[in-house]
Amino acid sequence: MPELIAPLAGNVWKVLIAVGDKVEMDDEVIILEALKMETPIYCDDSGTVTELRVKEGDAVEEGAVLVVID
Repeated sequence: MPELIAPLAGNVWKVLIAVGDKVEMDDEVIILEALKMETPIYCDDSGTVTELRVKEGDAVEEGAVLVVID
């Protein structure tokens, strides 16, 4: 199953998807905040969100799995 990985450390500012949502490649799914800058995270695969491993306000490290897509 494809996983969406955090490209940088930061805080989850906004989650734009939920488990069960259908997503397409290049859909904006999460916005991370780092150093007072918002960084959109885009889906790099198409499918259905089967697992959402973060919620708004969570702190994440670079390389953390954010979303699992099937």
